[in-house]
Amino acid sequence: MSTVVRVLLVEDNEVYRSTLELLLNGRDGLEIIGSIAAGDEAAAAAQALDPDVVLMDFRLPGLDGAHATTAVLAASPRAAVICLTAEATEADRAAVLAAGAATLVEKGSPIDDLVSAITSASHREGQEP
Repeated sequence: MSTVVRVLLVEDNEVYRSTLELLLNGRDGLEIIGSIAAGDEAAAAAQALDPDVVLMDFRLPGLDGAHATTAVLAASPRAAVICLTAEATEADRAAVLAAGAATLVEKGSPIDDLVSAITSASHREGQEP
């Protein structure tokens, strides 16, 4: 029996977000349950949709990864947050992990690495499988 991991995408680049949706929805065990462009809507969307994983751009207009992670986890504590980044300093990485993100994944990583990160994050301690 396989469990479906419910994923909320938060990415302001429409082309990248649409591409992720297409690639991830085609994978067994993953379901994109929501896709939004604005970081300031992420917490409300997470609360309403109850995702297993929130896959969120690190740099969103008006909101950085650490603040967005804190807001999402406050609204949906059961969710795991994975931040996507094209570039992040070590201080950025430390801040987002301290805020509670499960991990950061480089935007240029192979899709299999991203799928693996999503699956791993969905099974972290405190998560339902």
